[in-house]
Amino acid sequence: MGNFNVLIEVFNLQNSGQIAPLDEIIRLKEKYRFRVLLDESNSFGVLGKSGRGLTEHCGVPVGKIDIITASMGHALATEGGFCTGNARVIDHQRLSSSGYVFSASLPPYLASAAITAIDIIEENPDVITKLKKNIAMLRKGSIMYTEDAAYQVRVLELSIDSYNMDNTCSVVLKEDSIFVVTSKRSTLDKCHLPVGIRLFVSAGHSESDVLKASESLKRAAAAVLAGNK
Repeated sequence: MGNFNVLIEVFNLQNSGQIAPLDEIIRLKEKYRFRVLLDESNSFGVLGKSGRGLTEHCGVPVGKIDIITASMGHALATEGGFCTGNARVIDHQRLSSSGYVFSASLPPYLASAAITAIDIIEENPDVITKLKKNIAMLRKGSIMYTEDAAYQVRVLELSIDSYNMDNTCSVVLKEDSIFVVTSKRSTLDKCHLPVGIRLFVSAGHSESDVLKASESLKRAAAAVLAGNK
């Protein structure tokens, strides 16, 4: 017992928009005594009342997670990443990890940019409020979507073949200056996800930006369905 590690990528969310039920996972951890390694790359600065991530969103004390990692290239808009945990775990990581892991240290200006981004979130809680407002607005105005209502990645699911989606839907959206990302898949994936496209909402989008995206999505979906008949 206690010799198993479970790595949670927070969500299968880059391709599905679904948030992992962390509170339920922790209940299993306490019952079966395994370690939880949590990747908050897609949730840090987004989920939770103050943007602290999945732990805050699910009401799970950070101390119940063995290791938390996150990229700083998402909500913090810089580069690099961080790894945190209790002192014993982190000391072990420092002393036992291969030397090459720490050979490319983060340039000071990128670390400073990350700290500044965190300061902005802490000093301006309205940023998180605005983000959630934009998420709700796009969710309400879009059609054919599937995702968790709390997350800023919108996954639009279309019951059509990938070729038509990539070449019709993306073209229509790009004409309206809407950037979308198609879902990436691997032959090694055990979870077969539906064909879809992803949109990313930020607090920097205005109401008119979100409404424009919603209307563009409706036109793109109509064009795809018309071409698929």
